[in-house]
Amino acid sequence: MSEAFRTLHESGTFVIPNPWDIPSARLLEHLGFAALATTSSGFAATLGRGDQHVSRDELVRHVASLTAAVSIPVSVDAERGYATGAAGVATTVRMLIEAGAAGVSIEDYDPDAQAVYPAGVAAERIAAAAAECDRHGVVLTGRAENHLYDAGGLDDTIARLIAYREAGATCLYAPGLSDLGDIAKVVRETGAPVNVLALRNGPSVPELAGAGVRRVSTGGSLAWAAYGALVDAATELRDQGTSTYLDRALPRAVRDAAFPADD
Repeated sequence: MSEAFRTLHESGTFVIPNPWDIPSARLLEHLGFAALATTSSGFAATLGRGDQHVSRDELVRHVASLTAAVSIPVSVDAERGYATGAAGVATTVRMLIEAGAAGVSIEDYDPDAQAVYPAGVAAERIAAAAAECDRHGVVLTGRAENHLYDAGGLDDTIARLIAYREAGATCLYAPGLSDLGDIAKVVRETGAPVNVLALRNGPSVPELAGAGVRRVSTGGSLAWAAYGALVDAATELRDQGTSTYLDRALPRAVRDAAFPADD
């Protein structure tokens, strides 16, 4: 799986949607996507919690269940690595690889301090993760979160991403970028495969491909769209007493294909 996932990063542009449980992972595989990635916020929601409130052991079990349920590569949103120091980040990455991860992403935001790590400290953490990933051929994504937390402009984002590339990250990611010109500049100046988060009013996948983006992810948006559909259906049932929401239900043929009875 790791080799197949690494190959996807060599050329072209691919979409890597983010399932939040086994059914969503199987449906996305059925739809023909070449790889999947976990979503921290989507998974946390399945436990009735907010983002950044899942333990490392819970994530490892989640990853093991997803990788066992599908036959395509799964990359893992490991948040900040569930550790305060670089050695702990390496341990987390090793646990996720043992659970079947073909890729791992490490971000530079510390929720305990509610601040972005200094770039040098963040790069040390990326280097520790890279050492584990390199041993197993796993794709490491270095994430610069400063744009999300108003902790630095585009130049700082690019400088951070370059530092993470030099520390060993295979792919680079700065969630929240939406201006196509800014995205193209990140791709051009970092010189590495770049992941971009698909946004409601952001560039389309073809536009991102034209800017040289290698990978497009969805974050928790598919989970929230699914939960939104549930709320709409339940609201109709509660307020109108009707069930026209069934017109939009998953077709039986798709259910049977994604969830075979003999599985």
